[in-house]
Amino acid sequence: MNSESMKLHRTEFGQPANTGNVIPEREAFELVEDWVKNEKLIVHMRQVGHLMRQYAASVGLSEQDQYRWFLAGFLHDADWEKWPETHCRKIIEELENRSLDPEIIRAIASHSPRYFGVEPVSQMDKMLYAFDELSGFVHAYSLMRPNGYEGMEVKGVKKRLKDKTFAAQVSREDLVDASQRAGIGMEDLIRFVIDHQANALL
Repeated sequence: MNSESMKLHRTEFGQPANTGNVIPEREAFELVEDWVKNEKLIVHMRQVGHLMRQYAASVGLSEQDQYRWFLAGFLHDADWEKWPETHCRKIIEELENRSLDPEIIRAIASHSPRYFGVEPVSQMDKMLYAFDELSGFVHAYSLMRPNGYEGMEVKGVKKRLKDKTFAAQVSREDLVDASQRAGIGMEDLIRFVIDHQANALL
């Protein structure tokens, strides 16, 4: 991705009047089925959505808020396969047209500040940024292990993070930046992903 061409040049997303608005889970899945054919990408989106929902639950948010967090995580890469050159713009436009909660749309817009130029502000923003790349990295590590997630340890993930040739497309700098913005140590983030991600596809 060209970071300059991906800049959104916006800081406001959606309409305040739509605060609290969501779409049914069935509708969200239909959107993804229509736009995304790459099974690996669908797995990633489901895993990030699951992590977002589980984290929201872990900090005591309501079931309604947990679902909003899930939608942000699940839909964040919905336009990546079909419109890679305008990634994020298409899904933002779609969700604005569907009158979705502006906090969900803004979280999606800020899930990669280096590329989109939108700074994560809310906790939803920050956690989507934190989980996105780390989720993919941990999943890549699980695929090379005989037992997948079973018995996975934080130190194993950290060892792979130091190996710049492993999952080289994952920016270690972004992972550190996301951890710092979220106010959660890298080890704790990794532990959370290990503990919850394996159940995302059940």
